[in-house]
Amino acid sequence: MAGKFELSYPKKVRLADISIREGLQHEEHFIPTDAKVYYIEESILAGFKRLEITNFGNPAFMPQFKDAEELLKRVRNSKRLSSAGVNFDDIEISVITIRETSVDKAVTAKKEGWGPDRVGMMVSTDEQHHFANSGTTLPEYWEEAQRCIWKCHDAGIRLFGTVSTIWGSPISGPTRFEDALEFTKRWLSIGADDIEHADHDGSAPPNQVYRYFSMILDELPNTDLHIAHFHVTRGWGMANVLAALTAGIDIHEGVLGGIGGQPTNFIDRTPVRGTGEYYYRDPNVVGLGSLEDMLVMMDEMGIETGIDVDRVLAIGSKWEKTIGRRLRSESILNGRIPKKPREEFRRKGLAERKQKRKEAPQQRYPSGWPEKIELPPEITGKPR
Repeated sequence: MAGKFELSYPKKVRLADISIREGLQHEEHFIPTDAKVYYIEESILAGFKRLEITNFGNPAFMPQFKDAEELLKRVRNSKRLSSAGVNFDDIEISVITIRETSVDKAVTAKKEGWGPDRVGMMVSTDEQHHFANSGTTLPEYWEEAQRCIWKCHDAGIRLFGTVSTIWGSPISGPTRFEDALEFTKRWLSIGADDIEHADHDGSAPPNQVYRYFSMILDELPNTDLHIAHFHVTRGWGMANVLAALTAGIDIHEGVLGGIGGQPTNFIDRTPVRGTGEYYYRDPNVVGLGSLEDMLVMMDEMGIETGIDVDRVLAIGSKWEKTIGRRLRSESILNGRIPKKPREEFRRKGLAERKQKRKEAPQQRYPSGWPEKIELPPEITGKPR
């Protein structure tokens, strides 16, 4: 129970690193498979148990993921992870599937021994937004999703359902929380294993994040079911993470460097289908919450993550080199908050000056001042 002057939030969280899928889908140059494998290995060795690493969709639309099969096989067969004693029974590898053809590919891969543990499909509460992304009507997609859940469960694959346009749609404008709650229940009723509650456009102000997740947990209090996914188009990422935490959500997704967004329209200077007109021109104005900043913030809040924060900061510095530009993590620039004196920054001469002025070493106020100060009610606003 939180004290009188403390926020109430979970003291232990589960974090998912979705850098390789969500983070890279907006990048306009192909990131080498060797680099992807390296960062996945580093993430697992830093303590992440939940990772989303590729998209099984048509690589003609998203060539960033043309190496999906090779990547999964190399991660599964990583000698580096094996020698470190990593047990893949403790790791959940997710991929995005969206449509049934991709789910079928995931099922085949699972049967061959290299496939994902978990796949994702997505609905938007705004049917116009949903149609722009999937090309189906909502009833058509729900039928497809139900078939896919049956196929996945038969193959031993978990399926998560994403609910999008919770806090508004960039196409149709305002949306209703009641619809998002109903869509969440629909996903669970047809067998989805958990729900990603997504603000894909950075539309959610923190007070509405708190209100929405409070509504969700009031109806569906099992926190294993709910994942928070925030884009930071308008800079509200960490504020929204905090709002979700105070509502009680303990599963959060993030991306190294805070990158990501809509699938790019260009790869290596070549136009590709990507997202089409619904696309942000500057890759640095979109993305998810920065994993580095999220970890440092949670560490300062006393929240247990199970993640090696210093290792993630080191990974993040390399990640910037791989991406090729300065990214959105403030913690990469400024590091962790110091926990002990930093002698190198102390200005010389303080002790000598205090001695010259005949001040005690720990004296903080002029001699003759009272030990404690009492302010009058006209200042404090308290009654006498």
